[in-house]
Amino acid sequence: MTKLNEECGVLGFYDNDGYNVAHMLYTGMFALQHRGQQSCGIVTNDDAHLHQMKDKGLVSEVFHEHSLASLTGNMGVAHVRYAKEGDLLKENAQPLVSRYCKGSITLAHNGSIVNAKQLREELELGGAIFQSTNETEVIMHLIAIARTRTKSIEQAVLKVMEQIEGAYSMVLMSPRKLLGIRDPQGFRPLCIGKLGNSYILASESVALDVMRAEFVRDVEPGEVVLIEEGGKITSFKNFCGKKPSLCVFEYVYFARPDSIIDGVSVYQTRIETGKQLALAHPVKADMVIGVPDSGTHFAHGYAYQSGIPFGDGLIRNRYTGRTFIKQTQAEREMAVSIKLNVLKSNVEGKRIVMVDDSIVRGTTSANLIKMLKDAGAKEVHMRVASPPFLWPCYYGTDIPSKKELMAVKYSLEEIREKLGADSIGYLPIEALKNIGLRKDFGYCDACFTGNYPVR
Repeated sequence: MTKLNEECGVLGFYDNDGYNVAHMLYTGMFALQHRGQQSCGIVTNDDAHLHQMKDKGLVSEVFHEHSLASLTGNMGVAHVRYAKEGDLLKENAQPLVSRYCKGSITLAHNGSIVNAKQLREELELGGAIFQSTNETEVIMHLIAIARTRTKSIEQAVLKVMEQIEGAYSMVLMSPRKLLGIRDPQGFRPLCIGKLGNSYILASESVALDVMRAEFVRDVEPGEVVLIEEGGKITSFKNFCGKKPSLCVFEYVYFARPDSIIDGVSVYQTRIETGKQLALAHPVKADMVIGVPDSGTHFAHGYAYQSGIPFGDGLIRNRYTGRTFIKQTQAEREMAVSIKLNVLKSNVEGKRIVMVDDSIVRGTTSANLIKMLKDAGAKEVHMRVASPPFLWPCYYGTDIPSKKELMAVKYSLEEIREKLGADSIGYLPIEALKNIGLRKDFGYCDACFTGNYPVR
């Protein structure tokens, strides 16, 4: 793994205006594709009759005009999934659908449940049968059980929120209702949109933009939003005594720059982060470049603050696909060359500042620095728009162990030498408070500090 990966993107649509629900969800999924490329799915509800289509692959690969035509109804849920290594089973594709004595539950989940293993074992000992290895199925079992003991699906969800711990932004569909659910600490984003009298739930506001919907507001940490026929919307709260802890890496890498999350522009935070990086690690150079696409906006901020001109040094090939097999070191280096190529005429003879969002193993960074120097760059100074990754994440970011983290294994000088950079500078952890985040909100930075809100 050379880059971090996020878990998923979720989307829900309750139509009160005669829209084609499947086409609307399909459109919105493209805006969330960056959150997961391994599998995707849509489930629609036509008067309590469910229609579903899901498979491994990108949105454009899984869905076609004829498959969308079969997904009828006035309500629907969609999902794009990032699967951890070894977890590419088709049955883990979401949304998940279950039928029980009260009807049906359709659920799409973004995040990671810390106590999922324990809860699964308890359910299995009680006779529960699982069709997947997905944490989402554990949540579905718990909601189904709770629903048999409560008067409504929303009461069941509030009850289950007291049992599960960790990160979950979810969209749930019952036969007559659509629910948006965000965990009490708000690790992952979720927002509400409105299109005429119809309502949308989405992981990021950019999905609302492409669906031509009006942004209403973010779902608050610990909130359950209930949408019913006719556009009736109700809010329930279950904070479970927690403080907000939105993943700060949503702003650094995961979210699209044109999204607004919890009232904060992702684009603007990246520009401000670049400025803070320039203040913390100035250097004499001729040009600032970003590693496309994740490092570009940080590089703009660095250039603005430092006064060093921004330029293009790396060109991205947008048609590389997802399946290039990298077994040997030579193949790994070739994979980087296939995705990114140096603009030799722009870097030759120059002192370059190369800005990227993060370093995990350092493989990509080392290859890019070598490519720049092979192309004639006089110096290459590496600047990283996040603090060093020192701890694994338990809330949905795929950092499975400390063994993969370069900053754990090596000193700063050793990292510089291994990358082949003339200098290296990470964003100081204290600089995160100066990148434009809300002062009245909490953020999770456990991957940098080891201060976990939940374990």
